[in-house]
Amino acid sequence: MRRSRLVIILALMWCSLAVARLPAREFPPFAPSPQPPTVPIPVVRTLANGLQVAILARHALPLVTLTVAIRTGAEADPPDLPGTAQFLASLLGEGTTHRSAQRVAELVDGAGGTLDTGAEWDDSYATLSVLSDHTKLAFDLLSDVVLHPKFSAQQVERVRRQTLSALDVLRHDPGYLADTVVERMVFEGTPYAHPEDGVEQSVRLITPADLAAFHARFYQPANAVLVVTGDVTTNQAMEFARRYFGGWKGKGKFSQPPVRPQPAPGGRKIVVIDDPGAVQTEIRIANPAAGRRSKEYAALSVANQILGGPAENLLFGALRRRRGLVYGASSDLVCYRSAGAWEAKTSAPTSDTIEAIRLILKEMWELRRHALGESDLGMAQNYLIGHMALEFDASDKIADRVLDLMIYNLPFDYWSHFPAEIRGLTRQEVLAATRRYLDPRRAAIVLVGNAADFQQGLSSFGSVRVIPLSRIDLAAANLEVPATPEPAQTAGQN
Repeated sequence: MRRSRLVIILALMWCSLAVARLPAREFPPFAPSPQPPTVPIPVVRTLANGLQVAILARHALPLVTLTVAIRTGAEADPPDLPGTAQFLASLLGEGTTHRSAQRVAELVDGAGGTLDTGAEWDDSYATLSVLSDHTKLAFDLLSDVVLHPKFSAQQVERVRRQTLSALDVLRHDPGYLADTVVERMVFEGTPYAHPEDGVEQSVRLITPADLAAFHARFYQPANAVLVVTGDVTTNQAMEFARRYFGGWKGKGKFSQPPVRPQPAPGGRKIVVIDDPGAVQTEIRIANPAAGRRSKEYAALSVANQILGGPAENLLFGALRRRRGLVYGASSDLVCYRSAGAWEAKTSAPTSDTIEAIRLILKEMWELRRHALGESDLGMAQNYLIGHMALEFDASDKIADRVLDLMIYNLPFDYWSHFPAEIRGLTRQEVLAATRRYLDPRRAAIVLVGNAADFQQGLSSFGSVRVIPLSRIDLAAANLEVPATPEPAQTAGQN
């Protein structure tokens, strides 16, 4: 007995020595907790007309970027004309009352610059980047583009054709259909329930007068922000802002439309868009979530990272690493001004559709039922804090983060405190937020694929509605083209 113990002890000692002699490269390096980035806080001034100006001077490169953002986007589209905000934003830079579209393009190119315009859900924007030698021109040109768009019939028709062509392509994209339909279901009853880019019917109806009316109502200085980043001083930026934007006339203080609360979800709803030729199924499973200003935003960000965020996550582990059913699986936390959604997404071979849905719902239940392990929480916190550095490593990214604060009326030191807020979350706080918003029993499920191969197995998940791909209508209240009535039989006919 003593001899056996001695042998064991000697063996353990030999193993310890052998391990000690291993070169350092055999062991993974020690990874300390990531340090949060140093987040610059902008200098903010307000012009007499109500326009907020945020300035971030960065002199490393001879570049200046200006962004004018309107605190109104696709959520304000007229109910009968979805896509108006995006249509209008696409025309910014396509000619003003002072300059033709060709002249605008020549000036941008001559300044070594780029002009980008667009509309998102809660804002519309125009961004102009130029070499800093052309800073004065940038203020002059961008103010003209935003304040005095022409909406000429020729340019309106050109953008209309481009938009209709793009929508025709998207209509045959299974991922786009799945995303659009699931958000339509989750955001039903809110301003976010229609397609952001509009639909064919509305795009055909939008007129220059409609665009001018939208512009006059929402493109007001008190409803806008100007962010200036790059090789410019605060005094210089303010001088040009007053000169080129100070004469922007508005209606005084601008009031955002009242926030309508997101409706409480009902029972689980399943919609299948039947594409008989599909060999893959696009899968979306979503619940309503919080708006961007919610106090639970940080906790939900951590929970989403664990469920399906970048890097290792529960969905990828269950569907890809352990089962090999899919190439990728993820989840997104979508937060707008007055509503939000928490969406799980993947695509699976048709034969594995039911199993993929089952595994996603299982992981959702597991996240709801059990307190997170310290390692799960720590890895999610480290990723979110460490990834922040990539969001502040260039002037345009910094400008985007500043715009987020101004669009959603968050404090200007928000990002400076965000890492500490993430690090300070407890498992109980993350679990409470998860249980509040992640509920598989009330989820919206959307599938785009060959329904004949998996429809029968869906009955175990709840009631199912199948819409043929040829009959999908994203503008219709029930998402389906109205049935054509049969012609009436005349007397004497059989």
